[in-house]
Amino acid sequence: MRANTLIMIVLAGVFGVLAVVLVNVWLANQRSAMARTEDIRRDTLVVAAVPLKFGDTLSADKLREIAWPAGAVPDGAFKTTKDLLTGDGAKQALQAIGVNEPVLATKITGPGQRATLSAVLAEGMKAVSIRVNDVLGVAGFVFPGDRVDVLLTRTVRSDGGADKSFVDVLLQSVKVLAVDQVADESKESPTVVKAVTVEVSTKDAQKLTLAAGAGQLSLALRQAAGSKGETTERITLADLTGDTPDDVAKRQAELEKQKAAEAAAAEERKQANEKIDGLAKAVERVGSQIDQISKAKPIPAVAPAPQVTVKEVVKYVQPEPPARVTVNVFRGVKFESYEVPRQD
Repeated sequence: MRANTLIMIVLAGVFGVLAVVLVNVWLANQRSAMARTEDIRRDTLVVAAVPLKFGDTLSADKLREIAWPAGAVPDGAFKTTKDLLTGDGAKQALQAIGVNEPVLATKITGPGQRATLSAVLAEGMKAVSIRVNDVLGVAGFVFPGDRVDVLLTRTVRSDGGADKSFVDVLLQSVKVLAVDQVADESKESPTVVKAVTVEVSTKDAQKLTLAAGAGQLSLALRQAAGSKGETTERITLADLTGDTPDDVAKRQAELEKQKAAEAAAAEERKQANEKIDGLAKAVERVGSQIDQISKAKPIPAVAPAPQVTVKEVVKYVQPEPPARVTVNVFRGVKFESYEVPRQD
């Protein structure tokens, strides 16, 4: 037998024995871990048996109890279904709850309480609605539970008479409670809405109310985990183009001049149209008068005085026929004429 073959056989046997030893050690550790797990004190926890969405009424068939380590029970959890459903009146879900997700007191209403926005408001917070359109509302991609920044766009008149437009970040990381009249966080399809309801403090609610009349509010959707504030600054038209304030003022003056020229042209067109309308009405009045005259009864005509007419009579007199006539006769090649008496 060759030496290389002998060495390979020896190595294979060593590795086989090593694998068996390692497997036995792993199994022993697993048995020890299972034994330690069985020594941990167990408790029960109520979880959702079916997917729940905002406003769903809780009942025993939608919940179930599972084993849970006694020292790891979340705050606000219920140990039994009976404890969860205790109280007069039904309880409803305040947010989406997945299958096998623990049902916490913060995710459901109190006994007999309805699933409304007031039930999901945090302590000391207020709900304020912002009017938006398909663009300002991030094209319908804002859903309940999202975090947004509220931007305020304003146009003010400077001392020089030119208008200045700028955008400020009014509020940051504001929680969206409802979109239009929908507060279901499980809603996934984008919808163009007219209003978004957000959760803010009392002071921020005052800011939003005042800003709604001072300019135009729009939303900027934040990253799901990006709830921290950031340093912001005012953005003006000069930041968009790099122009100086004088350049912006000149451009604004040109725009004002163009608007004035367009207004003057529109006024001239209006006056010309009014003149044309006046002429058309005058022609229409003349036509109506002519129609009235044509429809009126004719005035009887007065017979004129008789006129004497003298007629001249011309009488043709036939002349008397001659008493003799000439007769021409050919005799061979000789021509002869004779006068003979006329016979009637």
